[in-house]
Amino acid sequence: MSELVASYERILLAKLKNDDQSAFTVIFTKYYSDLVRFSFGFTHNADISEEIVQEVFLKFWENRSLLDIHTSLKSFLLKNVQNRSIDSLRHTDITNKYISLVLGHAIISQNDTENYILYSELQTNLNHALDKIPIQYAEVFRMSRMEALKYQEIADKLAISVRTVEARLSKALGMLREELKDFLLLGLIIYQLFH
Repeated sequence: MSELVASYERILLAKLKNDDQSAFTVIFTKYYSDLVRFSFGFTHNADISEEIVQEVFLKFWENRSLLDIHTSLKSFLLKNVQNRSIDSLRHTDITNKYISLVLGHAIISQNDTENYILYSELQTNLNHALDKIPIQYAEVFRMSRMEALKYQEIADKLAISVRTVEARLSKALGMLREELKDFLLLGLIIYQLFH
């Protein structure tokens, strides 16, 4: 990084620490698009990537008085976006395990009454959550996860592109994650009991 750029960044950060919103706007405008593209490399989902970058910038603004950056500003922001993107992937993996459990892909003994009751409750909650999301997302989710159809098969059945299938499934998973967040912990506990 050139001394001129480093000097400019120090000035911006000093202004930011003094609650200068225009300094924040300059930083946001300069790095936002690059950070979204960087996050997309991890998430492969534009909406999630935008959310991640917005969260990073929100924390950046909220903690502006505590900032102690020893690298370039871009490196600092990239590292934060990378960490959040990886956290998002972990969360998505956990959610997918939970949804798989609810859909019955995990083996649960039907003879164990307590576990069966919990499983039934989880299944009911998933069905209620599916009823709350837009039908085009729920339809793609059901075809993919419940009927185990491949993306191309879904695209052919619905006369849409594979990319649209991917986008709708991603949206459905995000909405279901939000709808089922209260039951996520319970699902994880049950999942751990049987794996």
